[in-house]
Amino acid sequence: MAEKHVKRKFSTSIKESFSDIGNAFVHGDYKTKLSFIVMGFGCITRKQFIKGLLYLLLEIAYILYFICFGWNYLKNFNSLGTNVLNKVWDESQQIYINTPGDNSMLILLFSIMTIFISIGFLFTYFSNIRSAYYSQLLLKEGKKLPTFKDDFKSLFNEKFHITLLSLPALGAIVFTILPLIFMILIAFTNFDRAHQPPGNLFTWVGFNNFKDIFWQNPQKSHTFSSLLSWTLVWAFFATFSNYIFGMILALMINKKGIKLKKMWRTIFVTTIAVPSFVTLLLMSKILNDLGPLNVILIEELKWIKEPIHFLTDGNLARITVIVVNLWIGIPYTMLITTGILMNIPEDIYESARIDGAGPFKIFSKITFPYMIFVTTPYLITQFIANINNFNVIYFLTGGDPKTLDYFQAGKTDLLVTWLYKLTVNDQNYSLASTIGILVFVISAIISLITYNLSSSTKKEEQFQ
Repeated sequence: MAEKHVKRKFSTSIKESFSDIGNAFVHGDYKTKLSFIVMGFGCITRKQFIKGLLYLLLEIAYILYFICFGWNYLKNFNSLGTNVLNKVWDESQQIYINTPGDNSMLILLFSIMTIFISIGFLFTYFSNIRSAYYSQLLLKEGKKLPTFKDDFKSLFNEKFHITLLSLPALGAIVFTILPLIFMILIAFTNFDRAHQPPGNLFTWVGFNNFKDIFWQNPQKSHTFSSLLSWTLVWAFFATFSNYIFGMILALMINKKGIKLKKMWRTIFVTTIAVPSFVTLLLMSKILNDLGPLNVILIEELKWIKEPIHFLTDGNLARITVIVVNLWIGIPYTMLITTGILMNIPEDIYESARIDGAGPFKIFSKITFPYMIFVTTPYLITQFIANINNFNVIYFLTGGDPKTLDYFQAGKTDLLVTWLYKLTVNDQNYSLASTIGILVFVISAIISLITYNLSSSTKKEEQFQ
């Protein structure tokens, strides 16, 4: 209900804004109408000098920015540059002299920035017109116009939300949204090792990178489909194996009659205190073909003659990373489920026992449904986090074992580690960006569908 109310209010606000602009153009006096051309004119001529001058200065600053800086990049946005770096032989100095060319990356980045600044300016421009029109209406009704001091005070009263949210919103736009759009647009270019600015230019290629991944390039298509399947399998087992075993561990520790409960919890929680990358690097050494585990099995116990390829056999390496992940993930789940188990009313269990229910029936009919109901959002979050789980794969196997079947990827690489390799090792930014977009789309679809179909959403009111 609250969400619908906010949407309705936002929609109404947009309509009112456009309605005010139209009314100002049709019914405004000459002071209001000149505000369409000279920002702040309506305020200045109605003795709101500081407010009007701020509007005017902003208009001048934007025009200067656009003419002196923004337009130089925006005019090349369609081509991302045409002049390449040129080397000219200087006979007198007997050296090559570089003549700078266009820089596609800067053109793309500053073009996006100019578009954002223009949108921000447009909002201020409309605000100037609305302000001029409201001032006209207030004077017509014989009311006093608010002074700059009144406007400033309102920022700490009825407009206090604007004061609080403006800076965080600006930070989100500059440091999150703008880079995000830049990276999304990279997916529609050929920005790779052969097109590195400033020596070379990159340009728009439309959906070619997406076509390569889906059908146009057999090796890339095979790599993407294989790694996508493995990523989903990994995410499923990494999420639910930790969840099930963590919950079983919590049930065992919380069971009546178990002694030294605090000690058992402390032992398992200790594993969390060790940074996960330290554990993973240690496990990668232990499970190496020549590592301590194989040495003990071959030389000390003489149980096997050949080393077990925990990390160098494709299928075994995938099983190994899932098993090692249990060591890291189970203690977290145990802590979470312990807290939830303690909140289940004991009366429910007593009633079930009086009715003759056994331990398995109590677990399947009471404990498990309650846990699933409460932890579904956590499970969805964990599943998506495991799709993007970089640490376990990178520190344990590095994506290895390598294979020629894949394009710049190993057998245990997830989509996110493949993306990392394409960026760092191959400098194939366009393909990496394309994979990033697809990972986001897949994660968003899975999250939205599962969350909306879950009991946590459908029976939210019943739980409360």
